[in-house]
Amino acid sequence: LGLRPKRTLRLVLWTAEEQGGIGAEQYYQLHKENISNFDIVMESDEGTFKPAGLGFTGNAKARDIVREIMTLLQPINVTDVYDNADGIDIDYWMRDGVPGASLRDDLSKYFWFHHSQGDMMTVQDPNQMNLCAAVWTVVSYVIADMEEMLPR
Repeated sequence: LGLRPKRTLRLVLWTAEEQGGIGAEQYYQLHKENISNFDIVMESDEGTFKPAGLGFTGNAKARDIVREIMTLLQPINVTDVYDNADGIDIDYWMRDGVPGASLRDDLSKYFWFHHSQGDMMTVQDPNQMNLCAAVWTVVSYVIADMEEMLPR
């Protein structure tokens, strides 16, 4: 589409979340000196099932902005903003005041596959994965393209 947000989007994929979050801690240690440049940290750790909205940690003004952004997802019926983002991969940042978001989705089948021998891409529903990707794409792009960073 030729779109380019005002600020950089960074996607980080690391390992060892299940082994105490050592990948997330290492990334935090390497980049915490630039914490003022981080607008929001987001994590998806509940699978890629039908999304319901975002958990959000941040001040009231930032929450209002995220709620407004989520209205853009009305066509796919994913507009809810829940209290508190969570996830070991973003906890370090949120403790230091960076707003955080975590995807909330339908967990009813999570343990059917995750953390089992059946945890393979072939069991994923492409339509639900696309919905999850749409949530992250809209939220991350809009935040990166705002005139000002999210309030802390």
